[in-house]
Amino acid sequence: MSLYPLRLMRRYESRLWGGNQLATWLNLTDAPTPLAETWEVFNDNLICAGELAGQTLRQAVLRHGADLVGARSLQRYGHEFPLLAKFIDANQPLSVQVHPDDTYAHHYEAASGFHGKTEAWHIIATTGHNDVIHGLTHPVSRDDYAHAIATSSLEPLLRHIPVVAGDTVFVPAGTIHAINAGILLFEIQQTSDLTYRVYDYARRDTHGNLRELHIPQAIAVSNTGHPLPAITTPIERGLGHVELVRSDFFVMEKITTTTTTTWQRPADSFQIITLIAGGALLSVADQQFLLTRGQSLVIPANTPNYTITPQPHANWLRCWVPDA
Repeated sequence: MSLYPLRLMRRYESRLWGGNQLATWLNLTDAPTPLAETWEVFNDNLICAGELAGQTLRQAVLRHGADLVGARSLQRYGHEFPLLAKFIDANQPLSVQVHPDDTYAHHYEAASGFHGKTEAWHIIATTGHNDVIHGLTHPVSRDDYAHAIATSSLEPLLRHIPVVAGDTVFVPAGTIHAINAGILLFEIQQTSDLTYRVYDYARRDTHGNLRELHIPQAIAVSNTGHPLPAITTPIERGLGHVELVRSDFFVMEKITTTTTTTWQRPADSFQIITLIAGGALLSVADQQFLLTRGQSLVIPANTPNYTITPQPHANWLRCWVPDA
């Protein structure tokens, strides 16, 4: 069979810090309350239509390998889909947390099957005066960092970065971070769910228990040195086409258009197309796919040129895997 763009069944994640902004933005009627995240593209999401309908994305990669993900991804990650794309609705602040890199994850968390977790956030909407936590205000020793956690004096060390809609925040593995209340965003990340909570405002779960912290792991993987830049500087790649962030693991671009445009695949990689405003009709060969706000498609690596026709305008994100 020949591959085709894949539409996946999104996964809902309900967390105590979620809200109702995302369900409204996506026009959902069946979502849990509160809704914290929707996982739009993930290994275990089911394919909605076509010959692969009912299979997971992971099963499709096992079957089609490099034709789906690209030879580069297959060599680096094997038969799995290496990126996870999601939306996040922070009605309350998320915990202050940190993610491990590949080296730590593969050594100490091998049983989980996860890689490390580098991620990036594209801010879609904010309410009020909003910021994110990204690193520390200044370098500290690992001992001083551990002491601040142990004595509940970490908060003054956390660096707060104001954000507005349209900003992109890059969060490499090891960065101490948190999304604060009132922010709706799109996230692209390595396929991993390894999160070490450092601080959680003494919140309790639905059973009345304090939520678990992961202090030894967090201390081991946190970057306590000089804080890294948080908000990226977009790079113009063409009219209405900007590169928002580039890392070893993913590239995220933003395209804004009011006219029909034809696109080639970037290098040797699949693409994740996610519409964040307007509407669009994606055409490839003799197939057409209508996208409304919040919907995503996975474009296989062996797909020829495709055309996007705005209806009447389209604002979309494109994510893919670059050379290491």
